[in-house]
Amino acid sequence: QVQLVESGGGLVQAGGSLRLSCVASGRTFSSHAMGWFRQAPGKEREFVTAINWTGGITYYADSVKGRFTISRDNAKNTVYLQMSSLKPEDTAVYYCAAGPSRDYTTIFSRDPSAYAYWGQGTQVTVSA
Repeated sequence: QVQLVESGGGLVQAGGSLRLSCVASGRTFSSHAMGWFRQAPGKEREFVTAINWTGGITYYADSVKGRFTISRDNAKNTVYLQMSSLKPEDTAVYYCAAGPSRDYTTIFSRDPSAYAYWGQGTQVTVSA
């Protein structure tokens, strides 16, 4: 079982930056692909970015490519989401998710159902 706790959300002006963190419990963090999703009011949860076990492979939604960067520190059981050039349309609750342990296919999926564990979410609000 993996428990995930996100932090770092808040209110920022358009064009600003935020860094989200997600700390995982347990000793299997390095065997899980990790992802970030977001959900705006009235909309479905959508894929933002994902990273594989080692951090060597990353994927991004087109809407955030070039502005957001995912990274991980397996020694700290932490995955990060650096967000820059934020836009009002980035406003959402951001969720950290972990794929099943040792499942190498998770990184290739943008479907939330591919992920086994979820954090509680952190609110990001970007004002115009």
